[in-house]
Amino acid sequence: MPANTTPIFTLSPQIEWGNTITTANATTDLTTGTVYPVFTGGTNGSYVQKIRFRHTGSNASATVARVWINNGSATTTAANNVLWDEITLATNTLSQTAASVNYELPLNFAIPANYVIYVTIGTAAAGGIDATVIGGDY
Repeated sequence: MPANTTPIFTLSPQIEWGNTITTANATTDLTTGTVYPVFTGGTNGSYVQKIRFRHTGSNASATVARVWINNGSATTTAANNVLWDEITLATNTLSQTAASVNYELPLNFAIPANYVIYVTIGTAAAGGIDATVIGGDY
């Protein structure tokens, strides 16, 4: 018999982000290097809809943004982290007459309380990249 047959909806919308991402991290398990927390699961868990990446300045090199899920424990232990997805971010030249490109990565899953979503990039981004997560707390 199913434990829950009633749909659940978020109670409080959440929009979260971290510091502007500039430092490269080529780790394959999140255990070393600079990591950027961008969302933390609420007291009763959270639903995360999507993550949006935006250049905040000129970035001469393309990079890959990696989205990690951490179980709320130390990132220095590989078993606490999983690489969820990656997205390629093209070069960007800041302009006052043309918009920078935005990138959206759908997430569409629930995360338990205190789980953390981290972002890393594969190559340094001098102008920086912002990552914003749209979701809600239960």
